[in-house]
Amino acid sequence: MIRIDKVTKAYGRTVVVDAVTLDLPQKGLTSIIGPNGAGKSTLLSIMSRLMPMDAGTITVDGLDVTTTPGDVLARKLAILRQDNSMSSRLTVRELVAFGRYPHSKGRPTAADREHVERALGHLELDTLAGRFLDELSGGQRQRAFVAMVLCQDTDYVLLDEPLNNLDMKQAVSMMRLLRRAVEEFGKTIVLVLHDINFASNYSDHIVAMRDGRMVLQGSPAMLMRSEVLADIYDLEFPVMAVEDKPIGLYYRGNVLKPRPA
Repeated sequence: MIRIDKVTKAYGRTVVVDAVTLDLPQKGLTSIIGPNGAGKSTLLSIMSRLMPMDAGTITVDGLDVTTTPGDVLARKLAILRQDNSMSSRLTVRELVAFGRYPHSKGRPTAADREHVERALGHLELDTLAGRFLDELSGGQRQRAFVAMVLCQDTDYVLLDEPLNNLDMKQAVSMMRLLRRAVEEFGKTIVLVLHDINFASNYSDHIVAMRDGRMVLQGSPAMLMRSEVLADIYDLEFPVMAVEDKPIGLYYRGNVLKPRPA
């Protein structure tokens, strides 16, 4: 379990994560939703120790992310940020193999190579494994980075907007692949999403944030209600059921009046 207790982060006088307390369940897919500026990506970065917190604590299966040695934490938790910078002259297989570094320390074994091939197959990248990153489409590169993170073979995987650069077909494929990682490999996946309908259809748990605070967390059925979503997004829109899944029709919504500061 990832336990977050009164975590706060500020830039000067601007508080971007405001005393957030929540528990993220094990072995499932949790989506963090909310408008721009809600603090979603910042909270994800703090969870992985990419960004220091100003107050509070975060533990992953009891390991304090602030004090746990980096190599120990890297075998427990992996993250993919929005801004990925890697040499374009790496092949897909070379990129994915970077995910094994916490285990191999640069000296890959046969077991490491098996993990690489499994990740390539899981993300359906077998035929692209020898291609350089700059020869791929944006969607193909995104799948390669996700494969690298899954190849790290951690219990916990954090993904910051993994549907970036993906068209509708690719986005659906990505969410299905992440669900498979949960169901077949027992992963705990936490991802930041902007599309509430992807969150509703593929998540076990949803956390809603606004203005740096956690507004509500629970099942998709609990979160996907018109009055709840209106409070999060300042947008009034209907929610309907499609094949027993709640779907928000935000493209038909009415913008609500801004809240007083």
